[in-house]
Amino acid sequence: MARGLQLPAEGKKRVVIEDVAPEIDCGRFAAKRTVGEAVQVRAAVFGDGHDLISCHALYRPGDESEWQTAPMLPAGNDCWEAEFRVSKLGKYFFTVEGWVDRFKTWRADLRKRIAAGQDLTIELEIGARLIEDAAKRASEADAAKLLIQAKAIRSGDSGVAVSDELFATMQRNPELALATRYDRELAVQVDRVKARFSTWYEFFPRSTAREPGAHGTFRDCEAHLPYVASMAFDVVYLPPIHPVGHTFRKGKNNSPVAQPGEEGSPWAIGDESGGHTAIHPQLGTLEDFQSLLATAKSL
Repeated sequence: MARGLQLPAEGKKRVVIEDVAPEIDCGRFAAKRTVGEAVQVRAAVFGDGHDLISCHALYRPGDESEWQTAPMLPAGNDCWEAEFRVSKLGKYFFTVEGWVDRFKTWRADLRKRIAAGQDLTIELEIGARLIEDAAKRASEADAAKLLIQAKAIRSGDSGVAVSDELFATMQRNPELALATRYDRELAVQVDRVKARFSTWYEFFPRSTAREPGAHGTFRDCEAHLPYVASMAFDVVYLPPIHPVGHTFRKGKNNSPVAQPGEEGSPWAIGDESGGHTAIHPQLGTLEDFQSLLATAKSL
């Protein structure tokens, strides 16, 4: 027996979804975006026969289970497009869902029958039933509106039947029992804006003193920032600014033993004046450091 005959429900799912983008290496890797950016979703979505189809992108942050939807619009040659924005750090997931849209097909055919001056009695009854079915899965507000519109259409109001208002309400409440969903959930990794591109400049605060042999301070660092900015760097990176331990100090030129008067490695954190939550006394105060941050931000 053919595989298709073993799954009759699948045989009724007449929409095919292919070439979903962004998809990297068959979904093995996540696409990349930064906070606030849009993710443009693109897919080839098509079906057999002359019935019209609709589709949407489904997306959700990785820490949420509920899918949100973004309607996909036709972009020519069976291609459909949608976009959604990523508003927080972490992973997002998305996929594509498509279905044969009975209401959209009925509406398009009704327009032709109206233009040809045909009897619309049967067609309007079919449409009224489609709308009443949609009311069963709609929100309370949409359901009330749909039932009123179905009654008007059953009484012969073809204007309501082809109205944009009705179409928009029906699109919000699609019939998805036989929808096709893409067989993968694709990932988008959302990073900070600086992850797009940045140039980092590292310097040692103790080496920024204006006089040879002196120990640099945060105030000296602050005076050095315009020079860094003039070279188009946009990130300043400092080694640890905490007190330096006394035991097993490394000396200059990576010597494993420090000589008297040598400051030691800033990565050897902690002495009698404090540890990770303290500032090296020779660099300045917390207020000095905050002033350094403010100047860096302004540049």
